[in-house]
Amino acid sequence: MAIAVGDKAPDFELRDQHGQTVRLSGFRGGKNVVLVFYPFSFTGVCTGELSALRDELPAFQNEGIQLLAVSNDSMHTQRVFSEKEGLEYPLLSDFWPHGAVSTAYGVFDEEKGCAVRGTFVIDKEGVVRWTIVNGLPEARDLNEYLKALEAL
Repeated sequence: MAIAVGDKAPDFELRDQHGQTVRLSGFRGGKNVVLVFYPFSFTGVCTGELSALRDELPAFQNEGIQLLAVSNDSMHTQRVFSEKEGLEYPLLSDFWPHGAVSTAYGVFDEEKGCAVRGTFVIDKEGVVRWTIVNGLPEARDLNEYLKALEAL
């Protein structure tokens, strides 16, 4: 079961597509975070969702907001994916221990071995303020993210 609105967001430390360490707690007190879990790089729905975020990036990554996308792909896969698709925001690897962060957020599908489509808007204090979890084939609506951010 996914973590809920009002819960403290589990802290984590993951590497991005460039090998840089990213800690959720590093944004506390400074930025709200849009945390987007996606199943796999290079798949149709995931590419569409992450490209839509790229196309609207100033709304999701700016002085007050940080966008973080997480999959269970390796850092190397994510680097090639980000270069191919022009994704200039952090793609975090929850590869090893496999799915540990996805599991902490309640969005890891044990049977498929990947995260489902979970999104969490986390405020500057580290509290989840909005969330949606969709199954693997079901894309999310970016306009809902924007409404949640406006409400902060």
